[in-house]
Amino acid sequence: MAGPVPSTDLVADVLAGRTRGIARLITRAEAGGAECRPALAEIYRHTGRAHVVGMTGVPGSGKSTLVRALAQALRANGRTVAVVAIDPSSPFSGGAILGDRIRMNDIAADPGIFIRSMATRGALGGLARATLDAVDLLDAAGFDLVIIETVGVGQDEVDVVQAAHTTAVISAPGLGDDIQAIKAGILEIADIHVVSKCDRADANKTVTDLKQMLMLGLPASLDGQWPAPVIATSAETGEGVGELVTEIDRHRAYLDESGRIGDQRRRIAERRTLKIAEEIIRSRFVARRAGAVAGMLERVCARDLDPHSAALQLLHTLHEDRDDDQNA
Repeated sequence: MAGPVPSTDLVADVLAGRTRGIARLITRAEAGGAECRPALAEIYRHTGRAHVVGMTGVPGSGKSTLVRALAQALRANGRTVAVVAIDPSSPFSGGAILGDRIRMNDIAADPGIFIRSMATRGALGGLARATLDAVDLLDAAGFDLVIIETVGVGQDEVDVVQAAHTTAVISAPGLGDDIQAIKAGILEIADIHVVSKCDRADANKTVTDLKQMLMLGLPASLDGQWPAPVIATSAETGEGVGELVTEIDRHRAYLDESGRIGDQRRRIAERRTLKIAEEIIRSRFVARRAGAVAGMLERVCARDLDPHSAALQLLHTLHEDRDDDQNA
């Protein structure tokens, strides 16, 4: 019986935009095995064309419904769209409902739309660990826009700004606070503010409050900075969705014309590289937890060694292990 197709053999399918190859390689990227790394490295060389849009907001703000409406509007303009929808994982079983895929079933049959749900699997910040690998694959496959919909579990999911070129923060009226987006820096990360469910009577107050907060936070001179707009939308009626498309395009043009797209890409590359390095160090730590690290932790608990010194010793040990692996 033939074994599984090597990941490098799937690269041609991805570059040709074949859905099956894209889905299989995303699955392997999620698994995190070393076998797919050469394929993903080759894919990375073919990226840099898609515009990546991050959609974030608190639970109940209507992110998934708005993303569906946005994808439909973009398709009406003749553009192809990929959606990476992040769902929370159970802290006990590690499983996830992946309900965003269900909510978007009515557009999933469109060949110009690709939807993939991913579980966070314990990752913090609103993104799954393989999110940017998936974005690379969809970029290389030729999609015009890649939308990342974050997990929506709280007000601290700011990692999306380190993954997207344009970040839209979605607020909804009547969620308990006058302005949900003020919390934990969410207000500051938005390139575009979206107030969903604008057909509700209390939506105008949320729009007004957001605009007032943004005015208070503006510097004396914008000096070429992007003024984040506030858009009222209703995914049910379609109101404001076309305006959202226009603002996304305007922000992309602003990044290109100002030259700031280069800075944005460097920030994304820097943050991504550091996150991967952290994951590698963490995995090596876990691998050694039952051995030398266990003894070190006993010394910390006994107050014979302080945590900072223990951390430095751990990093030194991991560095020695890496040199031993390379010389073996």
